[in-house]
Amino acid sequence: MTRIGIILGSTRPGRNGEAVARWVFDVAKQRGDAEFELIDLLDHQLPHLDEAYPPAMGQYTQPHTLRWASTIASFDGFVMVTPEYNHSTSGALKNAIDFLYAEWNNKAVGFVSYGSAGGTRAVEHLRLIAGELQMADVRSQVALSLFTDFENFSVFKPSQFQRDALTTTLDQVVAWSTALAPLRNR
Repeated sequence: MTRIGIILGSTRPGRNGEAVARWVFDVAKQRGDAEFELIDLLDHQLPHLDEAYPPAMGQYTQPHTLRWASTIASFDGFVMVTPEYNHSTSGALKNAIDFLYAEWNNKAVGFVSYGSAGGTRAVEHLRLIAGELQMADVRSQVALSLFTDFENFSVFKPSQFQRDALTTTLDQVVAWSTALAPLRNR
């Protein structure tokens, strides 16, 4: 069965992303078309990129990189939950992405973002990165506003509209992940 990792891309204390990622996971696990797993970057303790060779060479030497590579390689696609910091994604998510190369190739990715402008600028950057990693980014995305989807900027309360957007995003990630399987299995 197709396996989709939901990556929680914030490690900040008091992060809003934890409630958002758990919501994504709770909605996703009700589906029968794929297996979903929550991947919290806090659980992986990745330092700033510390490999001697570029990730595209696949010559990982650090134990944390090997564990991270094994985790990411086990999935067929991803949903990245990202905050928007300074018109981009979090440093923690960017660093985690940068550790690897081949493990991301020929996999679909969708985005759930949050911020004052819905996190859309963070997703713009992630789409460019996904292209370089030979990932297929799906069109649909969930853009959560701190003004309308959070109470007091911290209590997550998504609208039905956002739930519908999430369903569409998950539909597309599962479909593309399944369609890309022949490329991953070469």
